[in-house]
Amino acid sequence: MMSQFLISDMLLPVWVSIKLASITTLCLLLFATPLAYWLAKPSRGNVVGRIKILLMGIIAMPLVLPPTVIGFYLLLLLSPSVGIGQWLIEHNISPLVFTFEGLVIGSIIYSLPFYIQPVYAQFLRIPQSVMEVASLLEPSRLRRFIKIVLPQARIGIILGGLISFAHTIGEFGVVLMIGGSISGETKVVSIAIYEQVEALNYEAAHLMSGILIIMGVIMVALIAAVSRLNQRP
Repeated sequence: MMSQFLISDMLLPVWVSIKLASITTLCLLLFATPLAYWLAKPSRGNVVGRIKILLMGIIAMPLVLPPTVIGFYLLLLLSPSVGIGQWLIEHNISPLVFTFEGLVIGSIIYSLPFYIQPVYAQFLRIPQSVMEVASLLEPSRLRRFIKIVLPQARIGIILGGLISFAHTIGEFGVVLMIGGSISGETKVVSIAIYEQVEALNYEAAHLMSGILIIMGVIMVALIAAVSRLNQRP
């Protein structure tokens, strides 16, 4: 009975966590990579430079604020009574709180600095001479970005993706505030562990924690391997 209970109760939160981390990382790859490139480009004016500094500070807020603080304000912003949630209700769109889509939005915001920083640093490492030659060979900015810039920054992009995936897998505070604990929808493995500890079911908590530890070791090994590649001249 215990093993059947554990299998049915463990696999679903693990799957929700993996799905959330995968979608969050994909969204960051698509949308945060161009943002990191724009932030890394030399600014032509003081105003743009100050805007970039301000934006970098805002992006870095999840690094210094407790996850519950970010989750609390996201909950208010997405709730049906105010902000984006109210706008969604007025346009007959379901609110995002306590939904998987809401979890994705919260995870993107909370994981954004963990992706931006290594990608931003990698873009800064691209020699200016390479960019000057690229502008001569390829007049289209989009094709230049895809064909020349992205391959030059591939190590940083891979590293940022791995860090973001690993970070999202272990999220607790933000996802709890926004998503609650809906089985198969918003209950990720970290929340499931917390609930098992509250219920004094330490055997289940040990097994689910073991899954996270194994995944963490694999992710750390991959991150270390990619970082070593990035240190080569």
